[in-house]
Amino acid sequence: MATLDASLRKDIQDGFPKYPTRQAVVLPALHRINERLGHVPREAVVELAELLDLAPAQVQDTLSFYSFFKQDRPQGRYRVWVCRSISCAARGGEELLEYLCKKLGIQPGETTADEQITLECAECLGACDQSPAILVNDTLHGNMTEEKVDELLKSWSCQ
Repeated sequence: MATLDASLRKDIQDGFPKYPTRQAVVLPALHRINERLGHVPREAVVELAELLDLAPAQVQDTLSFYSFFKQDRPQGRYRVWVCRSISCAARGGEELLEYLCKKLGIQPGETTADEQITLECAECLGACDQSPAILVNDTLHGNMTEEKVDELLKSWSCQ
């Protein structure tokens, strides 16, 4: 059975006209696969390479360059990135990360047992004026505190 279903293949192919080469399609296609599957399994790399008429190594090279993509297992429903830049660290970012680790019972790079939350470290989220900041999926949350983290977790019905 194919990892990339017909709908996902069509979605990727619909993007072909936007890019000058098939190699240029790799990164946006990886994002689509990651959004749909929660990760990019090795089988998907091979299938994407076939779809783009590229060698699997060319797709794998792009994928492995970005730490955003995971191959071994799906990420949680909520992917929480804690900023570790100097601005965020100076305003409590490291303590916020420690709080999340303790509260969730996981370390950065891990996913909660219920597969709801994956905790990640980000070197910089570009939100120094809102430090400490976290990124949850595609939403930036600034001026974070333990209380605000608790509110987020409660809104997700996770804690």
